[in-house]
Amino acid sequence: MRKETHVPKSKLWTKSFTLLVLANFFVFMSFQMLIPTLPPYVKAMGASGFEVGLITMVFSIGAILIRPYIGYLLEFSQRRRLILIGACGLLFVTILYPFTQMVMILLLFRLIHGFMWGWSSTVNGTAAVDLVPNDRIGEGMGYFGLAITVGMIIAPSLGIYVYQNYTFGALITISAILGAIALFFFSIIKYETPESIKKADKQNIRFSISGSLIEKSAIFPAFITLMATFGYGTIVTFIVIFSEERGIEQIFLFYLLNAAIATLVRPITGKWFDRKGPKLLVIICAALAFVSMWTLSLSASWVGIAVSGCLFGAGYGSLLPALQAWVLAKTPNERRGVANGMFYSAIDVGIGASGLVFGIVALFVNTGQLFQISSFLFIAVIACTAFSGSQASLRSSKRLKHGVDMDR
Repeated sequence: MRKETHVPKSKLWTKSFTLLVLANFFVFMSFQMLIPTLPPYVKAMGASGFEVGLITMVFSIGAILIRPYIGYLLEFSQRRRLILIGACGLLFVTILYPFTQMVMILLLFRLIHGFMWGWSSTVNGTAAVDLVPNDRIGEGMGYFGLAITVGMIIAPSLGIYVYQNYTFGALITISAILGAIALFFFSIIKYETPESIKKADKQNIRFSISGSLIEKSAIFPAFITLMATFGYGTIVTFIVIFSEERGIEQIFLFYLLNAAIATLVRPITGKWFDRKGPKLLVIICAALAFVSMWTLSLSASWVGIAVSGCLFGAGYGSLLPALQAWVLAKTPNERRGVANGMFYSAIDVGIGASGLVFGIVALFVNTGQLFQISSFLFIAVIACTAFSGSQASLRSSKRLKHGVDMDR
């Protein structure tokens, strides 16, 4: 009887990768504290409803515009310098916010903040995949994404609490401290730049908007990301309004249990991706997200909110990291910066467009029905993934085990 040869796994939790996960967690904490608090701050300055809306829009525009250039730089640049520029830029813009009472200047700050966020999120994600072994890319990027997920869930609640109970200046101080901690961690990491990047000749690499914005080999999972975040955008925009309509005070349970379940299942889903590929994993996660949104829409008490939060943590909380790993695994090393930028731009466009489109739809239906309508975006994710005709699920597992990029 032939014995199977056990091949030891490559080491994932190196010092550098651990520090990068921590640094990115603090970056997201610092940034996400400002998301729910800047609009009321600007409104208190006397801004119109249109100007408050611009606060979100100009930020997204800045992030999307800068990513093609960052993708271009990542094709031939060392990681350390780009990461430190991004972290310093985020910290600097954060500190500037309290120094103006003019809406137009604040909008300019917000545009610059979008530039720096697009810069930082793209280079940090690319540095992470550089540090993760090819045979553990799903697991590694899952943990990297978990730090982002937890930061995105904790920080808005913390920001609202500080803003409501103290001052905007105190909020900025805490945000800046978190940003400074992230900068410290970034500064002591030993980064790994792929050999193909080190040997790249800048003179032979041309910058183009399309070439630096789109990585053709990863268009499909990026499109799936766009659809998923378009469906998710209604929760970001309307869940607090929904809780007020239904008189449910324990809406925090959705976020709390979302984070807890996403944390618990992340090791399982990451290993699943590495062993079996993305296709079935994406389908199951999207199905859970669909059921969660219907559960949420029908909730009349904290029980429904809690169940929905658990389902959403297992579904959507695992879906985005799997999609990011899929995008990066399909991409050659020298194009991973571009692919990572495309992934984050898909998220920005999906959530931004969702707020605009479903904001109009909300004029005609109640919030519960809005969740039901947007949930069908996850059915579209299932359908596109299931009937894509791609054999990525099988090939990804085989190629990643041999350290080969997926579906070039």
